[in-house]
Amino acid sequence: MMQKQALTISQKLFTGYYAATLLFLAVDFLVGFNIRLSFLDGLPVWRGLYYVVCFICFILIWKRPTWAALVAVCESTLNISALILDMGIRVTTLTDAAIEGGRPPVTGEEIFNFLISGSVAYYGLWVRSRAATQELRGRGLTG
Repeated sequence: MMQKQALTISQKLFTGYYAATLLFLAVDFLVGFNIRLSFLDGLPVWRGLYYVVCFICFILIWKRPTWAALVAVCESTLNISALILDMGIRVTTLTDAAIEGGRPPVTGEEIFNFLISGSVAYYGLWVRSRAATQELRGRGLTG
């Protein structure tokens, strides 16, 4: 019988982050504070589909804990890229009507979204690079 290996701290953190998708979803749709997928404000169907993607990420990490950092980096990079495009388009096409409408070019929700996704992506890249460095050292390929 094969024993299950204990999860590392990083795997537990990524699992917890994606398990919290349910909390992000509840805060988003019940309270109206969208800090996880702010680039999809005004597009509830797409936001719902992206939450499904986040749940799939959770299932992947739960079933394959060794994939945790890779899954987190991929999803967070997609999230950050969409945020950059969304905000970049709004800022570069800022019109008088948009200014008079009262919506700022960058919202607090988007800043939170950047902080969350950026932290997850950065930590995931750090975990992956550390694992790669340790593997190379194990092979005697680095100093």
